[in-house]
Amino acid sequence: MQRYIVGGAVRDALLGRPVNDHDWVVVGATPEAMVDAGYTPVGKDFPVFLHPETHEEHALARTERKSGRGYKGFVVHAAPDVTLEDDLRRRDLTINAIAQDESGALVDPHGGQRDLQQRVLRHVSEAFAEDPVRILRLARFAARFHDFTVAPETLALVRHMVDAGEVDHLVAERVWQELATGLMEPRPSRMLQVLREGGALARLLPEVDRLYGVPQPEAHHPEVDTGHHLELVLDQAAAMGAPLPVRYACLCHDLGKGTTRPDEWPRHIGHEGRSERLARAVSERLKAPNDCAELAAVVAREHTNIHRATEFGAAALLRLMERCDAFRRPDRFEQTLWACEIDARGRLGLAGRDYPSRPRLQAAFAAARGVATAEVAAAALARGARGEAIARAIHAARAEAIEREALQAGS
Repeated sequence: MQRYIVGGAVRDALLGRPVNDHDWVVVGATPEAMVDAGYTPVGKDFPVFLHPETHEEHALARTERKSGRGYKGFVVHAAPDVTLEDDLRRRDLTINAIAQDESGALVDPHGGQRDLQQRVLRHVSEAFAEDPVRILRLARFAARFHDFTVAPETLALVRHMVDAGEVDHLVAERVWQELATGLMEPRPSRMLQVLREGGALARLLPEVDRLYGVPQPEAHHPEVDTGHHLELVLDQAAAMGAPLPVRYACLCHDLGKGTTRPDEWPRHIGHEGRSERLARAVSERLKAPNDCAELAAVVAREHTNIHRATEFGAAALLRLMERCDAFRRPDRFEQTLWACEIDARGRLGLAGRDYPSRPRLQAAFAAARGVATAEVAAAALARGARGEAIARAIHAARAEAIEREALQAGS
């Protein structure tokens, strides 16, 4: 039985990046031999075991044979006669197909070290085409290693896979998993670019693909193109360290602009409502988590109003907060403001601009939230108020608090 470190741990070590986990491949063993050696079996689709002391994953060397459509259409063969080279040949990219034995020697039959040096993402073999998830993995690796280029032959293979309909068989959960991971990488725009260059974006996220080539008013958007704006916004979200719900909301915030009639360009009147409907449809299709889906809908609907918050009086500010459900969901409201600031900064040459709407709304919200609603309700009840009248009294007290805060801030 021989053990080799494989995949990301070897790649990242060669790149000088931190290595947190080690995956191992085991050659010349059977499941029974692994159990006898004290390993704990955990694999469902193929034999994977946990080391008795380190608890690191050890997978038996295996090969895969295509047996149907999609990423689950495989027959896996794991046996003592499967060699390390057989196992490495089935992997996705050359930079992920390097192994290291226990003495530190590297096994690199597909030129992974060369591609690391040349900063190239290249598929290992034609077997890449058998698993459409690899298209998504390629795109998210491009978002992580954003100074790498994709080999022309790999892009050509991706286009062939898309034309063959392979991506149409991906399940929503797997698409979301890879998409979410890509959004959290340092340069999410590269994920969109690679998916688009390979033709997969139009199949997986047609609502996003439609944004490219759609113009916006240059006075507000120096980059003009809506697709380019989206890329700038996603990269700004990464630069500002935004969490996944905020980044997903950024992805969906302008989807309605892709449905504006060309004779109305470059203006996009009413795109907010269309963006909300499309964001909800995308979230349902991808089975996005509730926190991501709900934030995306709010940001899509309200981002233009939030941008204009410094122009609003107390009553309008309060209505905006109530539409955002700020008093019940203050954390989500803060994420909404975060996403809107990112949108404002995700414009060509404007990444460092001030965004006064966020502190204005934060201060107004703090003032309104400080109203002792129980006392206001009790006083209204004592006057004989009921139901909606009590709610109006609370609303009026919050508006007065916002007015006072604005006066104090301006004095």
